[in-house]
Amino acid sequence: MHFQKGGNIVLQLKDFLSERIGFFIFAVILFWLKTYLVYQVEFELGVEGFFQEFILFINPIATTVFLFSITLYFTKSKKAYGALFVVYFLTSLLIYSNVLYYREFSDFLTASTIIGAGNVSNGIGASALALLRPQDILYWLDFFILLFMAYSKRSPIQMNPRPMLNQYAVAATTLGVILFSVNLVLAEINRPQLLARTFDRNYIVKYLGVNFFTAFDGYQTAQNNQMKASADESDMENVLSYVEDHYAEPNSDYYGVAEGKNVIYLQLESFQQFLIDYQLEDENGELHEVTPFINSLFNNQDSYSFENFYNQVGQGKTADSEMLVESSLFGSPQGGAFSKYGTSNTFQSASQILRSEAGYTSAMFHGNTGSFWNRDNTYKSFGIDYFFDDESYTFSEENTLEYGMKDKIFFQESVQYLEQLPQPFYSKFITVSNHFPYPLDEANVDFPTGKTGDDTIDNYFVTARYLDQAVEEFFNYLKDSGLYKDSIIVLYGDHYGISNARNESLAPLLGENPEEWNGYNNATMQEVPAIFHVPDAGNGQVFDTFGGQVDMLPTLLHLLGIETKDYVLMGTDLLSEEHDETVAFRNGDIISPKYTVDGSVIYDTKTGEQILEPSQEVLDEVEQLKTAANFQLSTSDSILQSDLLRFYTPEGLLQDDPADYDYQNQLEKLRQVNEQLGEESTSLYSRNDQQSTIPLYKTNAPELVDETSDGLSNSQIIVEPIE
Repeated sequence: MHFQKGGNIVLQLKDFLSERIGFFIFAVILFWLKTYLVYQVEFELGVEGFFQEFILFINPIATTVFLFSITLYFTKSKKAYGALFVVYFLTSLLIYSNVLYYREFSDFLTASTIIGAGNVSNGIGASALALLRPQDILYWLDFFILLFMAYSKRSPIQMNPRPMLNQYAVAATTLGVILFSVNLVLAEINRPQLLARTFDRNYIVKYLGVNFFTAFDGYQTAQNNQMKASADESDMENVLSYVEDHYAEPNSDYYGVAEGKNVIYLQLESFQQFLIDYQLEDENGELHEVTPFINSLFNNQDSYSFENFYNQVGQGKTADSEMLVESSLFGSPQGGAFSKYGTSNTFQSASQILRSEAGYTSAMFHGNTGSFWNRDNTYKSFGIDYFFDDESYTFSEENTLEYGMKDKIFFQESVQYLEQLPQPFYSKFITVSNHFPYPLDEANVDFPTGKTGDDTIDNYFVTARYLDQAVEEFFNYLKDSGLYKDSIIVLYGDHYGISNARNESLAPLLGENPEEWNGYNNATMQEVPAIFHVPDAGNGQVFDTFGGQVDMLPTLLHLLGIETKDYVLMGTDLLSEEHDETVAFRNGDIISPKYTVDGSVIYDTKTGEQILEPSQEVLDEVEQLKTAANFQLSTSDSILQSDLLRFYTPEGLLQDDPADYDYQNQLEKLRQVNEQLGEESTSLYSRNDQQSTIPLYKTNAPELVDETSDGLSNSQIIVEPIE
């Protein structure tokens, strides 16, 4: 296995690779180089300076040697090579899965995400295909090279079948441990307390690698499960102390302006703030307003709108936004909170509070599979009375997209259920048409695409326009049916639509230089609209207050005239003079009116300029902001991880048993409820003299055009209720 001086180097290399230890070393080198290539091409790890670059270069070696050493314990050659290929394939699959995941989420796969994949697997085929790129073949080429070398008759090497002593395996394992120890020491020198401060997963991957991150995350997940088992009532003391100290008094100018009104949430899928008032230039130089109707709501005298409002989601994305909006709790740092905690945890949700405080009925509308992100179980834990999912809608190839029913048809078909809800009601409509990768059939396209060359970005404007039209049609119905004046309509973007990996391609459309794009720009791209529309309020305005999705529930409750002091809410009222304007992102980064912090880099929020040499005063201010943000995140995490709300029930809050909720045959149940109430029924249907309001819904959805209708306009099409 050694090279003889003066010998034929090619023959010596063949001999070397024919030996198990030689082939093992070659496999380690290939995987090491592939991993480093992925780091450089696919991940934005924020590497600064030679020392960090050196650590990044060496970090794949230790875990690769350690994992691959398992195969050396097989004494028989055939089993050993088989084991090597199994390990090589699995580790390659792990890193490639992270590549695909990072392209969309700018984050790494966690143990919880992998375990809960079944809850999010519906309808992701096209999205996954849209994430594929030509260079991906390089991430599998090494595997096939090794297969060819080991098993092909045309291979230039012949594998030596001799058994190998276990001492080589022990030596390799030991070497892996030693290399990792060296890696960890170097990492701690550059980043002290690396493993103790894990809000930013980029650090773990940058310093210790993807393999270690996956194992470490799995360990943390197991620890979290143990935390829940060992928690008791005393653990709530710190939580209640934080809630009391963090509470913000309501503003008397806005408190109770929507008292007694229905609540209608419109969750705008992937809708970012930059779309508000944005005009897209077509190939002829003509400007087109992308979302004219939502723009009119944002700037309306009856709307309380926020231009510095941020999504705070993690890996759960849309489901995380719901956790924030429904309970004023952050999503999980590992995976989606709906999947991890939705079935078993106790909550103080908006629906529970509103039912307890003011007798509200609650309903969720989602034109997709009910089990997606475990909604069908989480909603029961939230105490939501009705959940209308794919079982409640008429699906066809023409009226659905990858993630569910097209928005125009979804809103139209939802009316038959909405009109039966006892008032006041709390409701939410989850739109899906503006979802990555933003496909839309030609019949529904009436807006120009972008011209960046990236289909995801270019089509984003098309589907956003479609969403805007769908929302306008729904608003028209609300006005025609009489629900509008009796409701507060809240619109918000659930999360970013364009991922950080594509922001530089988007930059020219925003008037930015791609070469100067930085962490500050990525932070500002997390802005999403938040609009609290109260008909006839008259005192609306666009606020420059900084806030995030965790602040929506306390804001809504105060607008409804409901005091929040006794409830466990992580956010504060956006309209309060005492509102906390430090916005914590799920990874621990922050943005405030004064500073934006991306990892260790500090920017001036007003100018967007990096503070290259921050004074001690600036460093102290930033540290205080980060400490406060991390404490907010860790407090929220402790509530979810240990299920602490089971130990604290505010006076008057009605308790729920998820087993009491059943989302089958809901239209029939609603009709029975209204029949039993008789003249006391408060539903729109009952107040409309038992006449349906479905004919009032007007839509130009081409899918609803009846070919035999002799020229009837789309707005005249009447769709019968689903039985």
